[in-house]
Amino acid sequence: MAPTKQAIRQSITLKGSTDLVTEFFKYAVNTILFQRGVYPADDFHMVKKYGQTVLITQDLALENYLENTWLLTGAVTQLVVAIISKDSRTPLERWVFDINLVSNPPRGLPDTQPCKPEAEIQAEIRSILKQIVSTVTFLPIIDEPTVFNILAYTHESADVPANEWVDTDPLAIEASKSQQVKLRSFSTDAHRIEAMVSYRYEG
Repeated sequence: MAPTKQAIRQSITLKGSTDLVTEFFKYAVNTILFQRGVYPADDFHMVKKYGQTVLITQDLALENYLENTWLLTGAVTQLVVAIISKDSRTPLERWVFDINLVSNPPRGLPDTQPCKPEAEIQAEIRSILKQIVSTVTFLPIIDEPTVFNILAYTHESADVPANEWVDTDPLAIEASKSQQVKLRSFSTDAHRIEAMVSYRYEG
C-alpha cells in the first residue's frame, strides 16, 4: 500500500528535526568545551550560526563523531557531556540533554498542528547557547586538566553501534556534592530538548 501523505509528512518532519537536533548538539558540545577550557582556545575557529558567532573545534575526528549520533531511530533518550578530571577521573560537571519525541496524532487522523517556524526554533537554540556561555558566571573555576566523555542513554531495545559505543560508568556526581541548574529548552515539530547542568560543589 502506498504511504499516506500524513505518513510522508511525518517522516520528513522527523528527518529534518533530527538534523536540527544533531546540529544543535554539535554546537552545544563545542560551546561547552570552549567555555570550560577542555580544549585550548587556539583549537577553535569562529563560524556564523543561528544569527550569532559560535566557536567550533578544528578537531575533525570530534566533529565527525558529533555528527554520527543515531537520533533518527528514536533510540536515544538522553545525551550527556561529562567533564572529568584528567588525573583523578573525578566527575566535575554533567551537561544533560533530554531528548523527547513529540507524539504524532493517531494514524488516520489529520495533523492540524501548524509547523513550527524554523526562525522560532533557531531563536530558542540561540538562547540555550547564550545561556551555556553565561554559566561561567556561576560554575566553579576549573583549574586542572580535564577530559570529557559523551554518554548516550537509550531504550533497552536500541540497536547501538557496537564499534562506536560501549557500556560505561554514568560518571555521576555524588548527590551530597552536586548542584544543579536547569537550562532553557527548545522544540521542533518532532523533538523537545530539555537541558540542565550539574556540577561538583565542595563548599
